[in-house]
Amino acid sequence: MRSDYLFTSESVSEGHPDKVSDQISDAIVDLMLAKDPEARVACETMTTTQRVILSGEIRCAPMYDEKNDDWAVNGGWAPGAKEEIEKAVRRTVRDIGYEQDGFHWKTLAFENHLHGQSAHIAQGVDAGAEGSNKDEGAGDQGIMFGFACDETPDFMPATLDYSHKILEQLAKDRHSGAAPFLEPDAKSQVTLRYENGRPVACTAVVVSTQHAEGYDEGAKEAELKDYVKRVVANVMPDGFLSDETQWHINPTGSFVIGGPDGDAGLTGRKIIVDTYGGAAPHGGGAFSGKDPTKVDRSAAYITRYLAKNVVAAGLATRCTIQIAYAIGVSEPLSLYVDTHGTAADGVSDATLEKAILSIGKLGGLTPRAIRTHLGLNKPIYRISAAYGHFGRKAEGDRFPWERDDLVQDLKAALGQ
Repeated sequence: MRSDYLFTSESVSEGHPDKVSDQISDAIVDLMLAKDPEARVACETMTTTQRVILSGEIRCAPMYDEKNDDWAVNGGWAPGAKEEIEKAVRRTVRDIGYEQDGFHWKTLAFENHLHGQSAHIAQGVDAGAEGSNKDEGAGDQGIMFGFACDETPDFMPATLDYSHKILEQLAKDRHSGAAPFLEPDAKSQVTLRYENGRPVACTAVVVSTQHAEGYDEGAKEAELKDYVKRVVANVMPDGFLSDETQWHINPTGSFVIGGPDGDAGLTGRKIIVDTYGGAAPHGGGAFSGKDPTKVDRSAAYITRYLAKNVVAAGLATRCTIQIAYAIGVSEPLSLYVDTHGTAADGVSDATLEKAILSIGKLGGLTPRAIRTHLGLNKPIYRISAAYGHFGRKAEGDRFPWERDDLVQDLKAALGQ
């Protein structure tokens, strides 16, 4: 690893068109899981000027059943189910704050093209599909990565952590009325200088935020820029900002037209924002819109959980974990740990792999075991769809993959 370098990560706000799509897709996941913890959902959302379109496949007996003769008149939908989905969509857009001529929660056009899950996918995933002893198979093939480092108290790359926190504060101030000139769409980018592998200074900040009319010139523009600088200063550690820090606040000028009215949004286009800001590998799969039988989601969560506990236990200062699955097969094909040369004395990557696999309370790393250990069959996902899935506070049922309750188990498995 290089010791001295510049590194940059970006974030986008809850009002970014792709993030609007992610939140809508996860609102549908939450709705289905609230009705049936074993629901299957793969929901894709497109947002554009005054329009939201859903597509994908589902299986949720209380809401949709192609074989239910009583529901045949509604194409397999339970009475009121389509209306309930539309309400969830409009509520999500309203909560984000879109009440603009080009995108308004109340007046946007809505299309629902969700349909039943493929029987060929279901047969390889469902427990017992090949006999009572068969465990639930993975919902797809793929490789997933988890990562943690000790750059911040959240065990996240500092560049991404600060990028998220800048936009989170802008959103809080917008919702509270403390910054009434802000509109929902925004992006941030933070560049830090690293010395001896540690972040020591912020060399550049980029913030582009949608704003009310008139805040692109004169005193109002100065008010907006001064506000953004105060937010950034409150996020950054002491001493990180200096006279040498480059500032780019709304560098293109006006940003009045934004969100889905300014650019179309799609589920799953911000996977690096969702994970580690480019500081770690990514397997390529998105999270939002997928129920937790999809290992794109659940396996990425368990690898983050494992990597975070490795670092929180002091066993390494940086940890990447990869896991791989085949569709319909329950056991992972491989588990790989890389501590990038930062492991504690007497700890190796190979011993960490063995230690993880030996921890009984995990129940293994099958999709069913992951869902059970982390409690993933719950409506907990919409809140994860903006400002990153990782580095968040585990509280109650929320963000269970951010718990650090495996520290002592890892130490015990390593004989410490």
